[in-house]
Amino acid sequence: MNGETEADLNESEVSANGTLANAFAQPAWQVGLWAIAYSVIILTAVSGNVIVVWIILAHQRMRTVTNYFLLSLAVGDASMAAFNTAFNFIYAVHNDWYFGPHYCRFQNLLPITAVFASIYSMTAIALDRYIAIIHPLKPRLSSSSTKLVIGVIWFLALALAFPQCFYARIVQSESRVICKVDWPGDVGGQHQLTYQLVVIILTYLLPLIVMGVAYTKVGKTLWASEIPGDSTKRYSEHLNAKRKVVKMMIVVVLTFAFCWLPYHLYFILASFKKDIYYETYIQQVYLGIFWLAMSSTMYNPIIYCCLNNRFRIGFKRAFRWCPFVHVSPYDQQELTTVVSFRMTCSSTYTGNRMETMVTSHIDSNHDETEEAKAKFITSQTIL
Repeated sequence: MNGETEADLNESEVSANGTLANAFAQPAWQVGLWAIAYSVIILTAVSGNVIVVWIILAHQRMRTVTNYFLLSLAVGDASMAAFNTAFNFIYAVHNDWYFGPHYCRFQNLLPITAVFASIYSMTAIALDRYIAIIHPLKPRLSSSSTKLVIGVIWFLALALAFPQCFYARIVQSESRVICKVDWPGDVGGQHQLTYQLVVIILTYLLPLIVMGVAYTKVGKTLWASEIPGDSTKRYSEHLNAKRKVVKMMIVVVLTFAFCWLPYHLYFILASFKKDIYYETYIQQVYLGIFWLAMSSTMYNPIIYCCLNNRFRIGFKRAFRWCPFVHVSPYDQQELTTVVSFRMTCSSTYTGNRMETMVTSHIDSNHDETEEAKAKFITSQTIL
């Protein structure tokens, strides 16, 4: 996630006959295969996430609380793919920093910022879903409040990444240039280890625990709900819509957790076993682990397209220039027409209180109870 860890590979320069050599030099065909693999990530992630941003900003119906957080997530993923992946790949392959001191600092700022903003955007979605489903009488976030939360997330992300950026510098050795984080008074690498552990806790463990608890309770509530018969068809449709949104976000979170777990384990292990950097195979291991972590930036647009009908229509509109992609009049209407029954947070809250009062007077007739339950569910905004 930062320049110093790749630079640690410079410790493994060996001197065979009095001259410095690069123990990690790879044949051209191997570098070419890795370059293709990383190019797939960059092209897919940048194009996919830019399309997600366009779908949300260009269509009024897509400007919802959940989608604003998905917008923040897409910006973080696109930034990581465009401005970090290729440069770190080149650095890892050649073990030589070609991009100057300013970009060295930027490379130590961007990854932590982007990952923090991405995962806490997911966490905000999980908490929003939790409040909407577990505590439906509480008011929802408004558009302005959502933008404020996103601003706070990005500010905290920059604050967390700033120390590493501030102490980043390039070092000229006899054979190459190294981009590293030079912590003051860092005896035995303790400052770096402490900072790395804090980053792992704040950008991985803590948000995953929060999301795990939230989605577990939301899942129990949604999938334990009894779907009534034909008389409450609208309730059934809205319940299924809520389930689809939660299912999509659970897939997004699990994908992120799976992709980043080996990366974090690698650096924890390397912090306690530094001689691992002297192994000749470690560069291949690192390139594989780094590829898996960076690949997390390209999966979300694919997940949205597969599991969400409106995003799927948005991607069809983005690729309508392709001869085999057809956008029907229904597709046009689905993204451009704003549903008239959508209510503001305050009106939803008022409506919910009225439905609760009605339901409290029904205690004997099961059908009437289910009908009131259906009205209560449909009063919620489906994202």
